[in-house]
Amino acid sequence: MLIRKAQPGRVFVGRLTKEGDLLISLTEICRRKKVDHGELWAIGALVRARVAYYDQSRRQYRTVDIDTPCEIVSLVGNVSLKDGGPFVHAHLAVADADGHMRGGHLVEGCVVFAGEYVIQELKVRDPLERTHDESTGLALWR
Repeated sequence: MLIRKAQPGRVFVGRLTKEGDLLISLTEICRRKKVDHGELWAIGALVRARVAYYDQSRRQYRTVDIDTPCEIVSLVGNVSLKDGGPFVHAHLAVADADGHMRGGHLVEGCVVFAGEYVIQELKVRDPLERTHDESTGLALWR
């Protein structure tokens, strides 16, 4: 188990650019504002979405393409360090025009129609860095 104390820092709110990539945009905001640790939320709509599911037995991600306009029901995640820079780890739930929901791990390929975000910076004394965890095959905090 890993436990670190964190204090709230700056808060950034804003609107995402239409037709931008959701994950790339959130990551770029963190880079520009020098947010190395934080939590984030977003709502809005996507032209199309792409999420991933981690197959625990095969230890690999499987992507799921959602090639229809959809509403972001929930996007929640965190920011920490990976390979020396900010890394956004988020999960996304979307609903189509009939209210059917799909979701998973946010990956590149989600095209923004409209979106609003909140990024809450967290100040930590000992940085959280994602490194390979042998027991799961994932990049987890150490």
